[in-house]
Amino acid sequence: MSETGNPSIASFLAGKSEHTLSLFDYFVAEFESVAAGTITLHPTKTMIAIDNGQKRIAWITQLGKNFIHVVFPLKEPYYDNLCFQKVGQVPGSNQFNHHFRMLQKEDLNEEVRKYMKIALNG
Repeated sequence: MSETGNPSIASFLAGKSEHTLSLFDYFVAEFESVAAGTITLHPTKTMIAIDNGQKRIAWITQLGKNFIHVVFPLKEPYYDNLCFQKVGQVPGSNQFNHHFRMLQKEDLNEEVRKYMKIALNG
């Protein structure tokens, strides 16, 4: 579940629409389900990191008026997909950031769950 009791997480969620808050809670709950366990949210200065206890597996980089934006740092690029709006290599590394924008709960489909598993196991 989301750690809305943490003042730092709460500051990211403050003033957001009910729709955005429901997307955030749904995304975190679905990631926990895919992980078959607890994930941890770590607020940073500009985003919320998602950790599985061993590594950072995703970043919630934006909580918009009616969406959330998530970045999956993966070891290889997955260009042939329908869920990522952008895939880009981090300069000087073998990390490829995959950008996912969730506008509706239905956007988190089986394809996204597949990449969640890759992020967890990669």
